[in-house]
Amino acid sequence: MKESVKALVGRKIPNLKELKEFTEGALKDGIVGTFYEVTSEVKLNNKEFKKFTDHFLNDYDWIDPTADCIRVINEDTDEKIIVFPEGYQYARYTALEVD
Repeated sequence: MKESVKALVGRKIPNLKELKEFTEGALKDGIVGTFYEVTSEVKLNNKEFKKFTDHFLNDYDWIDPTADCIRVINEDTDEKIIVFPEGYQYARYTALEVD
């Protein structure tokens, strides 16, 4: 599975609230994002997704540290987060897809 997405990537952002603030600020500053190739997807139910988005810096056994770019999808709401683990089992780099 390979698909290109445009995203603004932040390093060690702790949760979804701060990721959204980071993304909004970057867009207001005229930063347009970069294209990345999604290499895998993980679907989580709403409860699991909420746990993940509240604590990006926790280790998760479903994060493959060797993966390049993982799209994490809330299977109940279709909300998406892009994760770049960079050798770790936590969301070391995270992003929201942007247009």
